[in-house]
Amino acid sequence: MEVSVELDGLRTLHQDLIALEDGQLRNIDKLCDELRSHVEAFRKLLDKHPKSDASRTKVNSGTLQTDEGEYAINKEFQESTIQLADAIDIDEIEAAKLILNARDDAELLGRSPTLSAVIAFHEKRQFLLESLRMLIRNAEDPDCEENLRREQSYLVSDILEVKDGPARNGSLYTRKCLNAMVDIEKWINALAERYQGTLALGQPTSPEYEDVMRFQQSSLAQQHESLGAIMASLVKGGYTAVDDFYKLLDHLSTAERWNNITAHLVPATLAFTSQYGSPDSGGDLQEARVLNKRIMDSKESSPWVLRNLQAAVTTWWLSEYSGWDADQGLEPPASDVDLEVEARKRSDAFLQALQDGAFHCTLSLCSQAYPDDGCEPVRSGLTEFLLKDTLPLASEANAISSFLREILMEQVESFVNAFITHMPDTLRQFQTDDDDQRKKILGGVQPTPRNTLYDQDLHLERFLVIIAYAFDKRIEAAESFWADPDSNLYGFLQWASRRLSTPRVGAFCEMLRAISRGEECATAAHQFLLDEGIVSSARIRRSTSLNWGQILSELTLYATKIRDSTTSTRPSVRYGGKPNPGDIDEPESALMLECYLRLMTHICGESSVARSWLWTHDGFQILDVAFTLADLSVPPRLQACALAMVRAILTHKTTEASSMVWTTLDHWASNPSPSVLAALRPGKSITPMARMEEITFDSISKTFDQANELIVLLEALVAPCADEIGLHDALPFPEQLGAAYRMSGIEPYIDFVFGRVFASNTPLAEDPVQSRILISNILNLATTCLGTFNENLVVLANRSTVAVDTAIETSSLAAYARLHPFSRVMEWMFNDRVVAALFAAASQDIDEVASATPGSPIVVMVLRSIGIMNRVMDLQSTYFEIVRPLIKLEATGHRQPVLNPTLASFEDSVAVHLDFVVNLGLYSGLGNQELATTSLRLLEKFSSSKRLNISPNPSRQQLSGNRLVGVLEQHDDLERVRTSFMLAMQYDERELELGPAAPGWTIKSAVLDFLARSLSSLPDRPNLAHAILGFKCTGATLTVELDGAFAKRTSLFHSIVQLAAQYPDGLEGNIESWSSSIRQKALQVLSTLRASPLTSVLTMGELRAADFLFAMFLRQSVITAETLFDGLVLRDEQFLHSGSALAMARYMDQRSSLLEYASSELRLVAVEGVPTLKARILSTLFGSTTLLDGAQIPNVPIFDLLDFLAFEPLSPALSPLTTMFNSVDFTVALDFETDATGEAGQSQLVEQLLALRLNELRKSGYLDNSHDQEMALADAEGHVMFYKTQKNLQSLENYRLQTLKAWSNLLTLAIGHCDLDQDGRAGLILQALQTVIPKLERYAADGSPESVILGKLVQALLFQMDFKSPTLDRSKASDTADDRLFNVFRTCLNAINVPDGNINLREILYNICFRYLTGIAELENSNSRQRNITQTVAISGKKTIGIICDDAYGGTGTSRASAVLFLDALAAMAKIEKTNYMVDSLARTNFIVVLVEAIRDIPNELRDSEAQETPLLLAYYDSKLALLLTLSQTRHGATQIVNAGLFQMVRDSGLFSVDPDFGISIENADALVKYYRLLLSVVRVIASIIMSRGSQNQQTLDHVKLFLSENRPLIVAVFKRQARVGAAAAENPTVDVDELAELLLLLMTMTGFVDVRETSSKFLSSKAMDCH
Repeated sequence: MEVSVELDGLRTLHQDLIALEDGQLRNIDKLCDELRSHVEAFRKLLDKHPKSDASRTKVNSGTLQTDEGEYAINKEFQESTIQLADAIDIDEIEAAKLILNARDDAELLGRSPTLSAVIAFHEKRQFLLESLRMLIRNAEDPDCEENLRREQSYLVSDILEVKDGPARNGSLYTRKCLNAMVDIEKWINALAERYQGTLALGQPTSPEYEDVMRFQQSSLAQQHESLGAIMASLVKGGYTAVDDFYKLLDHLSTAERWNNITAHLVPATLAFTSQYGSPDSGGDLQEARVLNKRIMDSKESSPWVLRNLQAAVTTWWLSEYSGWDADQGLEPPASDVDLEVEARKRSDAFLQALQDGAFHCTLSLCSQAYPDDGCEPVRSGLTEFLLKDTLPLASEANAISSFLREILMEQVESFVNAFITHMPDTLRQFQTDDDDQRKKILGGVQPTPRNTLYDQDLHLERFLVIIAYAFDKRIEAAESFWADPDSNLYGFLQWASRRLSTPRVGAFCEMLRAISRGEECATAAHQFLLDEGIVSSARIRRSTSLNWGQILSELTLYATKIRDSTTSTRPSVRYGGKPNPGDIDEPESALMLECYLRLMTHICGESSVARSWLWTHDGFQILDVAFTLADLSVPPRLQACALAMVRAILTHKTTEASSMVWTTLDHWASNPSPSVLAALRPGKSITPMARMEEITFDSISKTFDQANELIVLLEALVAPCADEIGLHDALPFPEQLGAAYRMSGIEPYIDFVFGRVFASNTPLAEDPVQSRILISNILNLATTCLGTFNENLVVLANRSTVAVDTAIETSSLAAYARLHPFSRVMEWMFNDRVVAALFAAASQDIDEVASATPGSPIVVMVLRSIGIMNRVMDLQSTYFEIVRPLIKLEATGHRQPVLNPTLASFEDSVAVHLDFVVNLGLYSGLGNQELATTSLRLLEKFSSSKRLNISPNPSRQQLSGNRLVGVLEQHDDLERVRTSFMLAMQYDERELELGPAAPGWTIKSAVLDFLARSLSSLPDRPNLAHAILGFKCTGATLTVELDGAFAKRTSLFHSIVQLAAQYPDGLEGNIESWSSSIRQKALQVLSTLRASPLTSVLTMGELRAADFLFAMFLRQSVITAETLFDGLVLRDEQFLHSGSALAMARYMDQRSSLLEYASSELRLVAVEGVPTLKARILSTLFGSTTLLDGAQIPNVPIFDLLDFLAFEPLSPALSPLTTMFNSVDFTVALDFETDATGEAGQSQLVEQLLALRLNELRKSGYLDNSHDQEMALADAEGHVMFYKTQKNLQSLENYRLQTLKAWSNLLTLAIGHCDLDQDGRAGLILQALQTVIPKLERYAADGSPESVILGKLVQALLFQMDFKSPTLDRSKASDTADDRLFNVFRTCLNAINVPDGNINLREILYNICFRYLTGIAELENSNSRQRNITQTVAISGKKTIGIICDDAYGGTGTSRASAVLFLDALAAMAKIEKTNYMVDSLARTNFIVVLVEAIRDIPNELRDSEAQETPLLLAYYDSKLALLLTLSQTRHGATQIVNAGLFQMVRDSGLFSVDPDFGISIENADALVKYYRLLLSVVRVIASIIMSRGSQNQQTLDHVKLFLSENRPLIVAVFKRQARVGAAAAENPTVDVDELAELLLLLMTMTGFVDVRETSSKFLSSKAMDCH
């Protein structure tokens, strides 16, 4: 519908504008087109049609007319429409359209249509306002690209209708914005009154009513905020008139509450003061005078409800308006104007406004414009001190957004500049009055209580902090202070740094800190404090200015006081308590020290110059002073600031600095002051220093500030040093740390963090924000401890040639595993209290997490806790199998175990907190990229764990089939999780423009990874992935709910099907790895579902219903030499070194999945007997897709999908030749399996092996000079590149083979199942052979794996080939067919001749040749019969027959039989061609003798073989005897066989001399049958020999007579069995000896062994003659 299209268009426009701001939008032209299409909507702004009786009457009539047609509406729909119209005050017809449009979303998201309509209504308004806000903002942005900025400026003019219309149109639009804001304010108030009225009357409210009210209030506040930003931008752009300012002031005067709604108007108010009060804006002086009079007079004539806001507006106005004094110096003032009097009046009015709370209001607004993230406790404390009893902004759910805060701070910056520039005398008066007042109080002239010091005017201090807020995190704005030494701002900085009182110095430090962001500004601030800043032309003397000398002296002074106070024996010292009031000169002293330390911390962290200067300062021992100020006797926040300064010193730390800080920290924690030692209780078994550690940690663990900063400091100390090479082979602390009084290491610190703080039942901070920050920092420390442990060192020590113990920086690998904080942190991760705290941190209210910004404390805490669970599950095997046994082996009595010994794995802990799975599922669908991917990784681990999936409760298992699914169903959250996953998988074209940085792409990839791994880990059991996909888990089976999303085809499964069919592989013909990975993973999920018995039927049915096969084939394209993969062609030298190899590999995997699915579908169709569908599939495979409407669309035929074999990337370079790394065995790295994330770990292990080897060389002195070091590093880089290339090449090869196998299987099936006559099928086979044979010839040359797959395909095709097909009979057509078939044979012969060829390939080639020879032997008149096959074999090389014979004798498995069969076929063809070539060749290679001698060994080999080997062995004997039979059918061959000793071998074998009723020993159920078949085969050979050599050959006759004579008992037994005489024949009726008896009778007859009458020949069957 129109409403839906409009909303979708605005949503798309909004997202594109966000992408433009982030610098990720590629298609600028599309954005401009979108903006032009919404110009009319922007002009209308928030206009809406109000409720009307006429529309209500139409709705109540029961029919609704829309653009799509007429609808009949029921009573329920009418009531919903009226309710919606009343709720959002719109026309009833429009309300009805909204509900109609919201039906699909309501059903999908499980909401009512009314709620969905309300959401859609407000979303449209919000997207419209936000798009307009960003458009106007971009049009003013000087950093925006010039052409784009010009285009957007033109659009703004068009929207405001000022381009071709009057200028007042801009003013009218501004008033329209203001009126809209006023309407929204009234709407918000009305909603609040309605809700309060409902509660007051005690009327029950439904959850949906609560949701509607909450959503409307939140959305309206956001719309109001957007309008405030739009108004401010319009004012800055000069689109307004002075009357608009009057309107705004009139509205502000009636504001009753100081809240965010009122604050939204402040940026526009400030912009108006600059626009119409400052001469710099091109305003009119007289107009400004009139406006000034109105603002000044309003205080008395019409005071505002919010007096402090009125006072603030007065100061903002006067700061700008005073600029006219300087401007009037260029021309004489009017006769009635006294400039001095006016200046004095303005100054008095300004000072009076300050007394009325002007700066209080401005400072309050600035402070609360920033989110309360708890990271600025000192600034917050200073702000609270300066505001005291000032009324703050009302706490509301909707905080001020970042975009409005940015505009607000820009305007406050303008106010600061104006005040400093235009009212310097007033500014100086602040300091004068403040100094006088302070002197009176401190001098006793004005006797007051001590606390009255806080009541003095602190206007200058407030102004300094306002500057701090205005310029903080705005580096470009802060640079204006340092850019020009003659500027007013730099002059103000010099002036403000002089004669600083105690409270003012804190404010100045905050200001200086705010304007020193970034390396350049921080270094400038450092130079300023050195009194070596930029020299101005009129430099102010700074003898009394704040500088480093003063700061360091004061810190040293207070540190000395603290040190002196702790040496006294006063019993009043309280650890962690407040200092003695007499120790501090002024009440603000602690605050001043905090600001000093905070400034030092900031400058050290930002400026490397300042950091180096402080670290090496001779007169200031920074660590000594810092840890002294962190003494237990000072206020907690001051301790925290001191620890933070130490952390700042560690920025880009070196190993030396880290060790020094560790040593000092350990000394601080374990060496108390004398007064503390005196308080120790006697009788403790541990040393006093260890006891003091406990006291220190106990004191720190009681307050948030101290504990949080110490934890952050520990994380900085544990983090890798800047000079770390990435091997992580060194301990993050001195190895002997604390060894003098306890077990060395940092276990006490880890125990403090996790035992005293994290696992504590008493929270340190009542403020939830602080609590979340503390937990996040704890988990950051845990992440660093676990992440810096290199578990690969253990693998390399056991399996590589590198001496790891010698190469690593730690003394030994055992010490590394024992002392690294990894071991203790992992032990705590299996502590019950820590586990409970970890899951509590991760299990937060889903709505609160969803509404929070990505960097908010609650999101960060949840993210870190889930990340820790992921790491623990990844590393638990290393801990339990390697590290923990080592710790037990070297354990001492001082180590206190903390883990629960009953926990065998982290899954045992998860099993107790299974409800957390609900949170994980919901987190995954919130749209937060990092949170979603982290949650999905953990969810995948849970879903893959048998421990967590199999329910111990049989009844529950029977219900859902899975524990995790049961939990989701129990909480009724399964459908919500399904919906969130499904929405995340919707295809969005903008992802292609943003690339892999798009959050949607990242989440899609993570969801598909989760599904693929979960399904593959438990393929035969219902699991969480099945449930989320939309299946119903019932016991051990899966079903589909009849009214569920799966049945309606709106489930996650169907979203994945759509994604696989639609998601592109790239843009503009470039196949990109990140884009193609989505389809690859989607197809992988579908393949897993298709292959599983649980889901195969359902999956195949749904894919068929979606015409998935045909859609996928229509998207296939042919790979050519010009095809781009990540921007490179295949033959590019950098192809294997870049992501292009990955792109091609993923594309091959896609192709493989499609071909495998096509094979499955074809098999299923053949089994089910669906001829129509089978015809469609086959038509598609051969190049033409038939749509459902009967239309034909060409597609790439299957023969062209072998394109990937036509092109290969360039081969990589040879392995680097180097002497430095010759001793390194990289096998351990190359054999390393891929990790859980799917990325190969080979490269990492290779790099670590090289790093260890470099360490060895360095310690051995081989890298003492820089040249050797450079050479070694270059060689190492060469090795890394080589093995990375090898990995890419191997990956490509694997996917190529996989795809080739799938293609071969599909082609075989397609030809086998096609409903064609013999001629048509033969034509397809010949076409396939024409495609395959050149590639077989190419790959067979080196025996590559491709040749085996291609050979099997050719073999299958030839065995499907009907050689009697008319294609091979017709004279002209048969020429081409014969040529192709003969080419197959010739190619195979050449491949057989390849030196050191693949035996598996040769076996396939033997089978191909065998089928070809037997096939053409069937043809009577064919060109193939006219070819001299034997001559072809002879031409192929003398070694050909030798290779075949070698395989026939010494091959393995079935290859021996295949080789013999090939020889048999060749012998038969030689007989047809009447040549003795084969007999002579076999005789020359002595193979005839081998064949004959094999008869002798038959009984022994059968007796010694295993039962499973017997069938293969018998087949081998049959093939040999068949070859002998073929050879014996020529006179020359028969002679060679007899000469080889046939009869002697038969005699020696004993085959005919055994008991005929038992036969020889064969491990087979049909042993006797097999035995008689062997006898038959031997007798056939003998009969063939005697017939070939003729009855006149007496020698042969004598041999046969002797054979008959020696085996007379068996012959008799055969005749008896044939005649069914005797018990043996009756017991084994299955033994058929008829042919054997007939052959024996034939031998007897031909040799005259018995007197046979003429009529006896009648008994000779034709079978006996077939031996010849």
